[in-house]
Amino acid sequence: MKIIYKDGTVGECPQEEELHVIRHTAAHIMAQAIQHLYPQAKFAFGPATQNGFYYDVDLGEVKLANEDLEAIEKEMKKIVKQNLPIKSFVLPRDEAIAYMQERGADYKVEHMRDDLTEETEFSFFQQGDYVDMCLGPHLTYTKALKAFRLTQQSGAYWKDDSSNKMLTRINGVAFRTNEELEEWERLQAEARERDHRKIGKEMQLFMTDDLVGRGLPMFLPNGYVIWQELENYIKEKERRQGYVHVLTPCVGTVNLYKTSGHWDHYKENMFPAMEVDDEAFVLRPMNCPHHMRIFANRPRSYRNLPIRIGEIAHDFRYEASGTLKGIERGRHFCQNDAHLFVTPEQIKDEVAAVCDLIFDVYKDFGITDYRCALSLRDPADKKKYYDDDQMWENAESSLREVLKELGIHFTEEIGEAAFYGPKLDVYVKPAVGAEYTLSTCQLDFCLPMRFDLKYIDRDGVEKTPVVIHRAILGSLDRFMAYLIEETKGRFPLWLAPTQVKVLPISEKTLDYARDVTEKLMDAGFRAALDSSNEKIGYKIRQAQQEDRVPYMLVLGPKEAEGGQIAVRTRSGEDLGAMSLESFISRLQAEIAAKQ
Repeated sequence: MKIIYKDGTVGECPQEEELHVIRHTAAHIMAQAIQHLYPQAKFAFGPATQNGFYYDVDLGEVKLANEDLEAIEKEMKKIVKQNLPIKSFVLPRDEAIAYMQERGADYKVEHMRDDLTEETEFSFFQQGDYVDMCLGPHLTYTKALKAFRLTQQSGAYWKDDSSNKMLTRINGVAFRTNEELEEWERLQAEARERDHRKIGKEMQLFMTDDLVGRGLPMFLPNGYVIWQELENYIKEKERRQGYVHVLTPCVGTVNLYKTSGHWDHYKENMFPAMEVDDEAFVLRPMNCPHHMRIFANRPRSYRNLPIRIGEIAHDFRYEASGTLKGIERGRHFCQNDAHLFVTPEQIKDEVAAVCDLIFDVYKDFGITDYRCALSLRDPADKKKYYDDDQMWENAESSLREVLKELGIHFTEEIGEAAFYGPKLDVYVKPAVGAEYTLSTCQLDFCLPMRFDLKYIDRDGVEKTPVVIHRAILGSLDRFMAYLIEETKGRFPLWLAPTQVKVLPISEKTLDYARDVTEKLMDAGFRAALDSSNEKIGYKIRQAQQEDRVPYMLVLGPKEAEGGQIAVRTRSGEDLGAMSLESFISRLQAEIAAKQ
């Protein structure tokens, strides 16, 4: 694939850069199409991204609709078909600014004037009547763009600053071939089918309401059953490892977060402070400061350590509205959080136990597609990270050494640490979409110092403990979203909101169905009776396809007379007739095995 560089030279594109060049060129061709349809348009930024491309555009008073995206895409195809050559040229700084001023490119001019690198020249790429300031490289002809699609439009502030004007962001995707585009469209269809927001609505798991507030999901009865099962599951796992659980407030004073350092390093992600009785409070974004104060509540000895404090904690973070996504990313969520207060000698064993717990949980849920990363600070970023080089070197080398000794394969990623310490991040790859962090284990030498935490060591001297922050399920909300999309709402028996649906064929067997339902409930199962007058085929489809119930019991006169039940599974398998006792034993074994 031929590409043109900013100096006008043409060469072969390295394979690993092909998609980037294709998508960057697509952004320029889209901008040219927009210019043809909306001559008043002024262009801001238009980069290639990991999954596609976009352009931020000032369209004046024009508001785009979906049909407008279709028109822009149609115009792009015309430009591609014309096979316009793409050329580059370079201008000295002052000439470049004057050139873009003449073209009315206000945003480009502002960007050039704000450029802090003091570039002495700027490069431009042109196809036909469209010119854009750009570093390149690009395809050499518009016809080399083979496969693309515009996907959506949204709002975006100029330079991502909410004090600036809101622009229109138009997104698209581009690929090497039409076959790659078709595969992407297939995956998009699969993603829509698995979308936890869609399934959550169908199964009545959770809801959002603008009057309550964006990003503040509410769990409905079916969803709260799953939430409670997950809470009980992880708490029992933790108790077996010596954790104790606490309950702490959802608010804290500003001074609490100034002490922890979150006020300086995390304030933009927190809700605004509330003034009450001459004191400022905030909704907490995390729980570690509260747990630090619990540790400091009374004197501690090395004989008490490690102390493992866990909590299913309600947290609040001010996420940008454009990033909100159901229960996967909200402004309120519940962390499966814990803080382990340990001596330096206990770090290895405790990190090992945390890793064992993570991978034991993954085994229970059948999670096999994941990777581990050691997230480190960026030493040059003094604003994001607590400024103590010696502390960082100690923490990073300690965690790296422990992970190596445990035989855990990991990559190292600069700039991904928490502001107070390095961490092990476990990324999962969901059935559709990009990977994301599910579990973390963080090593912290910073907050214990800031809170002046102490324990008496065996030599009678006061020492500062080390804190291990860890989350196994991450947040229960995000973990549930992950499960919904992995299973398409077909939860394993132990998690299913309704485990058994009892379906009488007619009113003649309704009393027998009630008796069976009561016996199942007495045995501890979540059973529901469908006493509607619908035909049995409809009842089965409803339970199987919409409610996604693992087991259905079809009860007719034959079953009632013989004291039997006819069992069907969610997958459509007919297990035939059996006694209720045998069925109960089957369910108990399946739940115990976490199948």
